[in-house]
Amino acid sequence: MSAFITLADYDAAIHSEILNAVTRQDDAILDIMEDQSIHEMTGYLAARYDTDDIFSQTGDDRHNLIKMFCMDITLYHLHSIHNPVKFPQVRKDRYERAVEWLKAVQKGNISPSGLPPKENSEGDQGGATSFIMSSNTKRNNHY
Repeated sequence: MSAFITLADYDAAIHSEILNAVTRQDDAILDIMEDQSIHEMTGYLAARYDTDDIFSQTGDDRHNLIKMFCMDITLYHLHSIHNPVKFPQVRKDRYERAVEWLKAVQKGNISPSGLPPKENSEGDQGGATSFIMSSNTKRNNHY
């Protein structure tokens, strides 16, 4: 198991007997899916946030929304290898919602509180800028 998500965390997202049936009681499959989910989320969050710090948290220090979306992505991928014909719609909906949220965070439309910002080598925040440069449209004056 990854340190970020524990087996007990899944009780809030899926019944343990369903999880055991999908994984065939092989925790190695769950470990692989969790690592893939963390890497998928890192791709979206790394531009603005310190993902090493985010995903190294344990216990109550973890960001609840990140944990929830990570479990949703993990369960989506887990169900997709299990039986793609009888795929639960709720898993697909929750996965799409997680990706939609991650894209909004990546663009800067959503700024979740409590996430450590990414710092560059000079020690200031890197990532997306908070301002946009533009100019007035060109004017043509005819005399």
